Amino acid sequence: MIARLTGNLVEKTFNTCVVDANGVGYEVNIPLSTFDKLPLDNEKVTLFIYTQVREDAIVLFGFFSAAEKDLFKLLLNVNGIGGKLALSVLSAMPIDNFCNAIAHSDLKTLSRISGIGKKTAERLILELKDKLSAGTAASVFTIPAAGGAANPNNAATDAAMALEQLGFKRDAIDKIIKLLLAELPQAEHTSEILLRQAIIKLNF
Repeated sequence: MIARLTGNLVEKTFNTCVVDANGVGYEVNIPLSTFDKLPLDNEKVTLFIYTQVREDAIVLFGFFSAAEKDLFKLLLNVNGIGGKLALSVLSAMPIDNFCNAIAHSDLKTLSRISGIGKKTAERLILELKDKLSAGTAASVFTIPAAGGAANPNNAATDAAMALEQLGFKRDAIDKIIKLLLAELPQAEHTSEILLRQAIIKLNF
């Protein structure tokens, strides 16, 4: 069972990456929170891995931090939550925000996550509230801060490309990205944050 993977980053998209470890290329499914912290191609990377063994395939899920992996595993224990939906949760908002939404039974915030309806949001609260209190949100699930702000032009371009892949129109994307760059402090001009905030605004 693969629990951690170190190698050279061969390629990456917003939801997968390929890591070359000793000549073997491993395809890994990742959330946006991990994509935003990946190095440049051909640079060394270490990912925390959750290995899912199915009858027809072995699927790897990778995370930049142990906190992301721990939350992913908790989500998989919720009835009706599979790997794809668990990644959507991690991609939709920072871990602390998700934990606080669970702790405060915030159905509105949870229902904004792609693939999460009201019933699933209620199930998440019911099954995770005792495990993700407001106190544990700050202590157990803490993601290391990124090393400085990303290049705003690169971050905006990456976010725009991801939004196009999700089916949003280019004119609307450009307006929202421009608005976010003006509203958000420069330290938050990362592709992950821009993408998350844009999805929220475009869905209203």
